[in-house]
Amino acid sequence: MRISTRFVTVSLAAACFVTVFFNDSACNRLSAQENDIPEERGTAPEPINIPRKGEKLTIRDVPRDEVICFALYTTQDRVLKLSAQLYPLLEGESREVSLELNRNGQWQTANKQKVDEAHWMTTFRVEDWDDTKQVTYRVTHPGGAIYEGIIRANPRVKEEIVVAAFTGNSNRDRGPRQDIVDNVKAQDPDLLFFSGDQSYDHNQHYKAWLLFGEQFGEIIKDRPTVTIPDDHDVGQANLWGAAGKHSKKGSGSDGGYFKKAEYVNMVQRAQCAHLPDPYDQTPVGQDISVYYTSLNIGGIDFAIVEDRKWKTGPEGMVPQQGPRPDHVNNPSYDPATVDLPEARLLGERQLEFLREWGQDWENAEMKSVLSQTIFAGGAHIHGPNQERLLADMDSNGWPQTGRNQALYELRRAFAFHIAGDQHLATVIHHGTNQWEDAIWSFCVPSIVNFYGRWWWPLEDSKGAGEPERELGKLKFNGRYYDGFRNKVTMHAYANPTDENYNAAGYGIIRFNKPSREIVMECWPRHVDVTAVDAAQMPGWPVTIAQQDNYAREARGHLPTVKVAEGMRPVIQVIDQSTGESVYTLRAPADEFQPYVFHSGKYTLRVGEGEDIKEFSDLEATEEPGNEVLEVKFE
Repeated sequence: MRISTRFVTVSLAAACFVTVFFNDSACNRLSAQENDIPEERGTAPEPINIPRKGEKLTIRDVPRDEVICFALYTTQDRVLKLSAQLYPLLEGESREVSLELNRNGQWQTANKQKVDEAHWMTTFRVEDWDDTKQVTYRVTHPGGAIYEGIIRANPRVKEEIVVAAFTGNSNRDRGPRQDIVDNVKAQDPDLLFFSGDQSYDHNQHYKAWLLFGEQFGEIIKDRPTVTIPDDHDVGQANLWGAAGKHSKKGSGSDGGYFKKAEYVNMVQRAQCAHLPDPYDQTPVGQDISVYYTSLNIGGIDFAIVEDRKWKTGPEGMVPQQGPRPDHVNNPSYDPATVDLPEARLLGERQLEFLREWGQDWENAEMKSVLSQTIFAGGAHIHGPNQERLLADMDSNGWPQTGRNQALYELRRAFAFHIAGDQHLATVIHHGTNQWEDAIWSFCVPSIVNFYGRWWWPLEDSKGAGEPERELGKLKFNGRYYDGFRNKVTMHAYANPTDENYNAAGYGIIRFNKPSREIVMECWPRHVDVTAVDAAQMPGWPVTIAQQDNYAREARGHLPTVKVAEGMRPVIQVIDQSTGESVYTLRAPADEFQPYVFHSGKYTLRVGEGEDIKEFSDLEATEEPGNEVLEVKFE
């Protein structure tokens, strides 16, 4: 049946006009008929098939010599942290497990731990860890169970560091993930990152966590792994953590956590206890723990951020302008009215962490941030009913001021962003004051995706964007405003299709240290990556340079810094008018000319640790000059 439709053109701000699609029944569902959409935008997306819910979640009855399900680990600052996850132990069985390490062909007990019976897991901590050597480990239980894996050496000597990134392990499919496991083993990444929604079972995290381990344990046991929980993991539809307050709604839209704090902490302990120690362990409200921290893998320094722990809930904060407090489809909506001074995103603690992390380049060649989702509204159409939204406050495009504060800190470190949650894979170059003046993000596709989202703008691109870069051939690439009037330049997206399992898949990110290039790959499900004709999703791979993550136009130049041949010093530029760091970067070569973004006097700090040379009162010149600062280190 054809839906009666109309088109409304509304002014979002003085210079921004967008055509918004509505239907008379107010459900905003896009018809699949071509003439229901402006001709220049093409036809609407095809509907996707939704399977029935997954089978009932149960715990396997395993033999008693197989009670260890899986293990996760990281190493950082000479500390190994390894979490062992067990199936339920029976009455009379020992509650103790051991971590053993193979040293020179001999198994040595490194630690023994009691198992936490609330979640049948424990975390081992080994100090003075030598991460230059690969070590085989095993976790053992007195009942005969042995779980064996490899703790890899930190790959500092590798020229290319590879990350495999995942999100959205929906319970609509509880089957194995062997296609992903086989591909990841072939691609052999140095780090695994699961950005959230490892569990979709709001009341049964333990059961779902065991299933996650059964699905991915084969690759997790041999590689450092970052797992961070998102909304479904902690038992609610969406998450605005509001610094730990209690939410009265399962939707979470009033801000805070719907489940009891004990449940939230149990989830975070299961998924995050193996991560490096938090930057600041002080809990938030209700004594809910925190886990934001950093992890260095092979010279790539990753900040692990909790996007939503401090984020303000929209309900009661902004007037409702759609069927839900977080969904906006009011045609007279003005984005500026929802950017309220009381609204928070990352919170002051995490911004302070990012500020310090961005200036600390010890053993770091490049920087990247790992978090739950991206700093933009990256989709226009949501769900099986294909509802078009003007704006979605579950995205990190809102609040806009908080979004910009986060981007300001990340671009000071030229940090590349890897995230998930949106179900829709995208590559976006973010802008704050100008187009493309901030970082790039890669939102990876969901592992299982039966809640489709589409990048399907109705307005025309604001210009080709980045004329020096090939934008690719995807129809909707280019410069756009998201629903909060944030500037985004789309370089790749993977809209759902029935042929591609609704655009399900995962991401591979390659950090090349000699060239300082970052390559993003997007692999669909059920493709054999070892096959000669293996194809990524259309639009990928995408390659950028490290310094593209602060692509703001230079307005001035400082003297060239020259050090001994082969050295690559850390260089920090400080604006003397504010006392703030403009950026910090490990120079790509032994000669580097710092650039700045307005005239004035600057201080250069060259070096790291206790060996730093400082040069003050350097006047920025409009054109690159010939002045050279020769810096010698003892």
